[in-house]
Amino acid sequence: MSRVRVEFSGNVSMVEFGTVPWWKRSFDLLFILLLSPILIPAMVLLAIYVKVVSSQGPVFFRQERVGLGGRKFLCYKFRSMKPEADTGVHEKYFESLVKSNQPMTKMDERGDPRLITGGWFLRASGLDELPQVINVFKGEMSLVGPRPCTLQEFKGYADWQKERFNTLPGLTGLWQVSGKNRTTFVRMLELDIEYARTKTTFLDLKIMTKTFRVLCDQVIQVGKMEQAPGDTGAVPVKPIELGKSHPGQQPVNGAGQAHVKPSFRGMEPAPTDARQRILGS
Repeated sequence: MSRVRVEFSGNVSMVEFGTVPWWKRSFDLLFILLLSPILIPAMVLLAIYVKVVSSQGPVFFRQERVGLGGRKFLCYKFRSMKPEADTGVHEKYFESLVKSNQPMTKMDERGDPRLITGGWFLRASGLDELPQVINVFKGEMSLVGPRPCTLQEFKGYADWQKERFNTLPGLTGLWQVSGKNRTTFVRMLELDIEYARTKTTFLDLKIMTKTFRVLCDQVIQVGKMEQAPGDTGAVPVKPIELGKSHPGQQPVNGAGQAHVKPSFRGMEPAPTDARQRILGS
């Protein structure tokens, strides 16, 4: 394993060292290398598209995110919003979902005037996140891992919740293929911590395999005509079933139950069955 110094922001230091398994780093680099004949032309074409439909702004959207051990890094995405769009609206919306513990539905569905032409498709298909392969190549992210959080979000984390930073953030992850927009912030944390404790090559492969199907469903859902009133916009994906631990994995605790503490400054977590562990489909 590659050993990486972990120094959490603030007064919290849960572990002295975080580890990046050799298989995870090797898998990331091998995947990028093998798909580079497809990834590079695709990113060039997408960059041209963004510049053509929205020539006034930059091609890339860059934002500081929090990664392994609470360290900051610059995360890249293709810009899918107009240059004058207020990104603070998203932060306020996300904060309201966290405080209310409501399902994390997206607010930028098709028809959002802040999006550039075709921006809804870039977001729904995940193509806007292709530049994050640069972050993966630099070792700041992995192909599979928790969603990289913003600095503002990180400030609100309770001490125990920072365990999700014991692994590299990823382009896709256990939460992303377990319902995503139908799940609450608390459930996202549960899945992130579960993954950080028990990740394996097999689990990464299963998550990546299911990601393609989830994205296809998401594009179909978002691409439909205006949704009926009361529709949350959630993507109908089959939740991942988690099973028994595999050889070499550590159980969440001795009883096989998740150590889920009250979340995000006092909110009660949703009930979870920690005996369910690996992708069942």
